[in-house]
Amino acid sequence: MQVKVFNRRGELTGPVETPRVVKTDAEWRGQLTAQQFQIARGQGTEPAFCGTLLDNKKPGVYSCVCCGLPLFASNAKFHSGTGWPSFFQPVAAENVRTREDRGYGMVRTEILCARCEAHLGHVFQDGPAVSGLRYCVNSESLVFTEAKDLPSLADPAADTGAP
Repeated sequence: MQVKVFNRRGELTGPVETPRVVKTDAEWRGQLTAQQFQIARGQGTEPAFCGTLLDNKKPGVYSCVCCGLPLFASNAKFHSGTGWPSFFQPVAAENVRTREDRGYGMVRTEILCARCEAHLGHVFQDGPAVSGLRYCVNSESLVFTEAKDLPSLADPAADTGAP
């Protein structure tokens, strides 16, 4: 599969070829907290207005809690008033995939990490004019990295050999 990742200079690059991340539930449970597992692997939802990243206003990148794939950037985050971190676009279209969710008597569009299929939340068509979309994401599905620390997210497959 192809995704975009950060190189050692903290620049988004790609697409690069990367394998899917597949683990057993036992392996995921060993890596994640109980709440992260319930949300990211069990398609759960954290309570509104309780997520640790809801009010985060620092510049940086939000990555998948399961596999570290960069998913959303702070410059696409906006206050939706819904109680969950909201973004008007992913950091790269390749990094997020969607599927129909018919749970709870509704028809919604679920968003997932393209590399490991972690449940992130849902996307709705009531976002700002920039895209018209609102990616409504659970904080427990994300890890935040400040902009100054982006080289720490470097993927060896994205390196060009330049310093």
